[in-house]
This record gives sequence, C-alpha cells and structure tokens, in this order.
Amino acid sequence: MSKPLITITNISKRYNQAHEYSLHNVSLEIMAGEKFGILGPNGAGKTTLISILCCIQKQTEGTYSYNLENLTHSTQSILGFVPQDFAFYEELTAIQNLEYFAALYNIPRKTITTRCMHVLQTLGLDTVARKKVRTFSGGMKRRLNLAIGIIHQPAILFLDEPTVGVDIQSKNAIITYLNELNAQGTTIIYTSHHLSEAEHFCNTIAIIDYGKIIACDSVEQLKEKHNAANLKEVLLELTGEGYRDNV
Repeated sequence: MSKPLITITNISKRYNQAHEYSLHNVSLEIMAGEKFGILGPNGAGKTTLISILCCIQKQTEGTYSYNLENLTHSTQSILGFVPQDFAFYEELTAIQNLEYFAALYNIPRKTITTRCMHVLQTLGLDTVARKKVRTFSGGMKRRLNLAIGIIHQPAILFLDEPTVGVDIQSKNAIITYLNELNAQGTTIIYTSHHLSEAEHFCNTIAIIDYGKIIACDSVEQLKEKHNAANLKEVLLELTGEGYRDNV
C-alpha cells in the first residue's frame, strides 16, 4: 500500500488572545494525485489549515509531514498556493507579475518569459499580457492569481476558493486547467463554497466544522452514508442550517 503524500496528525491552532481553538486535533491523510476538498461553513478552519500546511503559519500543537521520497526539491519549492485574496501587483502588467514571481522561485532567466507566456496563453490571458492588471475584470484577475500559484510547476497545489466571484466562462477555464494539472500528476488540495463544483471536481472530501474534521470520504460514499442526493445535503446534515456570522 502506498504511503500518503501528506500526513496530518492531531494539528491544533489557537491564535494569540483567543479563547477557542481555530483547529482542534485535525488528522488527515492525503494521497498523491488526489483532488482533495476541504469544505465547511465560514470560520470552520479551512484557510487556517491550508496556511499551516503551506508553512505560512505555525500550528500550536500536532505535526504534519510530506512524503518526499520521490520528490527532489525542498518542501516550499514543491508547494503552490493560490489564496482567496489576490496576490499580485495591480500597477504591473500580467507578464511583469508572472516574471517577478517566477524569479522568486529561481526559475532560470532564459526560460522565464517563455514559461510565463505559455501559462498566460493556457489561461486565456496572453492577449492582455502587457496590460496593467488594474484594468482586468474579476475573472481575469482570478486566472492570473492561479497562474502565479502554478508558475513554478508545483507537485502539490493548494487552492483557497479559486473560483470565487468569477463568471461561468472563467470558472470553466480554471476548473478545466486544474483537471489538466491533476492528470499530469499534480496533487490538489482545494477549498470552496461552491458545493456543486466541489462535488464534480474532488475525489475525496473532508468536512470541517468548528475546527474539527467531522467527515472524510469519497463524494459517493459521503452521499451514500447520509442518504443524500448531493454534497449540499450532506453538508447541511452535518453542520446544520443556522447562520455562521463571524464578528
């Protein structure tokens, strides 16, 4: 039996001055090549967990590890992270943004422009490569955000709400490209509030609520166990229908 690519063991997180844990004893195993969804209500701990796994912040308790036996680079260099908030410079052009982040990843200078233009073309941004990003629509910015996260060709890609606020065309382009990356071997860890999208995209779903994992299985097994027609029904059964307003 193959070893998990990512092993998460009893991870907890409590922020300074906070009375409650944002994450509490989270344990998961993620296999290589999966499209792994982490779903839950607002404030459930999804972004906190991804931030810890991406080495952006440190857990309070517990451990996580990457099985790097078949990977030749450091953990940080094999990770890609696409945050929900836009992570680029609005006053630069699309190609300038990509070239800047490519240089941070030590991509050889002689290949930077070629690789950047290839990614922009794949995501339908090649015709606006030399336009300032502040002129872009929301969908174009979301695709550029993705381009920056994958410019160094990571083996493991973390996506926090990658299609939030975009039109159907941009959403389709993003999901299509993510499926292509996964088919090429990229392991994807993904959060979203678009449950129909997650149901069709992910192989495995972990549901988190109040910082705890309350279910983890394939989409079909989750629906079967909860006698549900779709993932939305599963989530509402497990987390309730009450509002989750965080103040």
